[in-house]
Amino acid sequence: MHEITCPHCGKAFKIDEAGYADIAKQVRDSEFEQQLHERLEFAEQDKRSAMELAEMRMSTELQKAGASRDAEIQDLKAKLDAGEVTRKLAVVEALSVVEKERDALVTELQQARQKTDSVADLAEAKLSNELQKVSATKDSQIQELKAQLDAGEVSQKLAIIEALGAVEKERDDLKNGLERVELEKQLAETSLRDKYETQIRDRDDAIERLRDMKAKLSTKMVGETLEQHCETTFNQIRATAFPRAYFEKDNDARTGSKGDYIFRDSDNAGTEIVSIMFEMKNESDTTLTKHKNEDFLKELDKDRIEKGCEYAVLVSLLEPDSELYNTGIVDVSHRFPKMYVVRPQFFIPIITVLRNAALNALQYKSELALVRAQSIDITHFEEELESFKGGFARNFDLATRRFQTAVDEIDKSIDHLQKTKEALLGTNRNLRLANDKAQDVTIKKLTRGNPTMAAKFADLGAEPSGD
Repeated sequence: MHEITCPHCGKAFKIDEAGYADIAKQVRDSEFEQQLHERLEFAEQDKRSAMELAEMRMSTELQKAGASRDAEIQDLKAKLDAGEVTRKLAVVEALSVVEKERDALVTELQQARQKTDSVADLAEAKLSNELQKVSATKDSQIQELKAQLDAGEVSQKLAIIEALGAVEKERDDLKNGLERVELEKQLAETSLRDKYETQIRDRDDAIERLRDMKAKLSTKMVGETLEQHCETTFNQIRATAFPRAYFEKDNDARTGSKGDYIFRDSDNAGTEIVSIMFEMKNESDTTLTKHKNEDFLKELDKDRIEKGCEYAVLVSLLEPDSELYNTGIVDVSHRFPKMYVVRPQFFIPIITVLRNAALNALQYKSELALVRAQSIDITHFEEELESFKGGFARNFDLATRRFQTAVDEIDKSIDHLQKTKEALLGTNRNLRLANDKAQDVTIKKLTRGNPTMAAKFADLGAEPSGD
């Protein structure tokens, strides 16, 4: 038995071994709760320190990755600029050759015109000489006719008529010849002009085609659509550049719309590196209603989200004169997240840039996933610890209530025993008084004032005793 002093009333009472062990266990549990709380605080501090260290490391690595990616982008831009300069030089050289040919044709035409003018001038001079000769001959004949007027009026008139007829015939012949020469000259000029204008027009068309080729950045679209061009371009390098990539048409229209192609690439472990939703847009030069790239961005973003792709790319030949879209890869993420607009010649470069950026970020994603998993483990530990603490607190409250109930029952028992003790003490006092009274009883006292009883005792020969 152990003696315990009640903290409420200050009374001392005894409890058995089981009760004492229960109270000692409660005291130890209180100390355990305090130690556990301190250890939890240390664990929380360690967790915060680890998270801060991980965040600092991630920030540093991401800055390094961003610097590396910026360097790669600058390198790609330099290469693209070099390619653009090469294409421009080729176009300028082609234009120079065509312009030289055109200038040669113009010079040849001018020479032909000069030659034709010389031939015409020579013909006019010849006709003028012939006319002068004919005029001189006619004048001579007229003089001869005048001299022969005296020979006879009839003969003279006939001769004049015959002479005039011959002269008029020669004049008409010369006039017709002059007109024929003039017509031949005009025909020759027209033929030469048509010939050289046709050649100049062909050269101008060739120049215009070269300019149009330059505007579209030399994209070859002869006999194929834009989608076929992109698919063929990708399949040409698929085996070497993208051996594990998925690049197929998007045929899933269950949501009401679909893109053109979906690109997905993964690493050796099957973890997806990057995913891209592609949309290809082109229209004929004779189309009356011209579309803009902006018209298709909202639908493309919707398809990207529905098909679970990370990026969206619009491969477009729309707005061919736009300096913005002709400069290279255009980032339109200010309108829709992770979206780009490119010309067809940047189809492969945009895939390469996005995949390489995703590869560089894959390691950081894995580390971040590990940190998140660790954080989840810590969270689970905290949840289990909180659950344990809650259960422990409930058990502690229950044990405390039961202990208080036991203490109250003990107090009640003590009060009851105290009352029983007082009752027993009162009974003992009454019994003692009764015994004293019984001891004080004598025959004399019993027969005092009772003569009958005194006579009876006298007859029995008993002497009364006592007072």
